[in-house]
Amino acid sequence: MAEMQTTDIIKSNHPKTKNFTKSLNHVNLQKNWIVIDLKDVILGRVASFIAHRLIGKHRPDYTAHIDCGDHVIVLNADKVFLTGNKENDKIYHHHTGFVGGIKSITVKMLRQKNSHEIIKKAVTRMLGRGPLAYKQLKKLYIYSGSDHSHSAQKPISINFSEFNKKNNKH
Repeated sequence: MAEMQTTDIIKSNHPKTKNFTKSLNHVNLQKNWIVIDLKDVILGRVASFIAHRLIGKHRPDYTAHIDCGDHVIVLNADKVFLTGNKENDKIYHHHTGFVGGIKSITVKMLRQKNSHEIIKKAVTRMLGRGPLAYKQLKKLYIYSGSDHSHSAQKPISINFSEFNKKNNKH
């Protein structure tokens, strides 16, 4: 009986068996377009959801080295909500490249200057670094108002505040 078990193991581990996982390629890849309205939605929660969609981890056939995420259209970026006192306390820093060139800006000042950057910074920092992440970030379209120019792609509207009661500020 010991010989039979050995032969069974050899048969199941034979190199010519076709037990492997299929991965996506660019030929059989289909990307969707989704629209998310950010009116009174908490920034961190929605940024995590957007990053998840841009990467493509919501798909059952997710492949890590392929850009398989959806195109995401964000509306009402200027009406996004931050919890606590982050509006005044949260500070974004960047360096100009010169000696002593650290520049800082609060979220409140950034919202007045360019409200798109708040969303873009939050999502960018949830993505990885490198060429694939930059390619994924190009599929993010941010608008201040409730109108967008991507109606030809027939995007699917997602009501993010209905997923969980904590997603909305009320």
